[in-house]
Amino acid sequence: MNQENLVVDIYPQDEHKELLGAQDPNAQLQYLQPVDSTNLPFRGGSLSYTLNRFWTEEFRNSQVVDLDPKHHILPLARIKKVMKTDEEVKMISAEAPILFSRACESFIAEISIRAWHHAEESKRRTLQRSDIAVALSKSDQYDFLIDIVPREEAVQPYKRNYHHTAFGGQPAQPIPPQQQQQPQQQQPQQQPQQPPQNYYSVPRNGQEPK
Repeated sequence: MNQENLVVDIYPQDEHKELLGAQDPNAQLQYLQPVDSTNLPFRGGSLSYTLNRFWTEEFRNSQVVDLDPKHHILPLARIKKVMKTDEEVKMISAEAPILFSRACESFIAEISIRAWHHAEESKRRTLQRSDIAVALSKSDQYDFLIDIVPREEAVQPYKRNYHHTAFGGQPAQPIPPQQQQQPQQQQPQQQPQQPPQNYYSVPRNGQEPK
């Protein structure tokens, strides 16, 4: 049996054979492609609705797993190396790293959806590290990542922008150092002192002034 064309059927049912395109290998590989969460049509709704739709698609795609190493994004050698960090693991089959790779793709996709939802709430189009920290802090199932992504990173952005975002304003922009030094450099110029117009001359040698 050719291992490149081998497909593991986790839920052996005949009703999904038509979806797999068993007669057309190209259609089968197209069906087996992982879901791209950035192109899902249900993005933009509530977080719970988006996650439910996402995991529905993930469950549908997880019914079959492609065992061809060329069709996976994550490096299988790296995954296998991480698996061997456990001293009790002696031997690893060829299919195990592939299943872990597929699970990691779903894991990364879910965190990305949670973090992107927070970025959209902050009126931003760029995913930042603080968005990931906030997404992890809102769910107890990610507590094991507290050493990798500390919770302090999720709190600092709120402290920095509290006085502005709380009233619907824009976050405060830092003052450039040049503008901060300008008030110190601009000192009032002192006018030269002039002698008063009405004055008396000092007598010399006891003589009265003329």
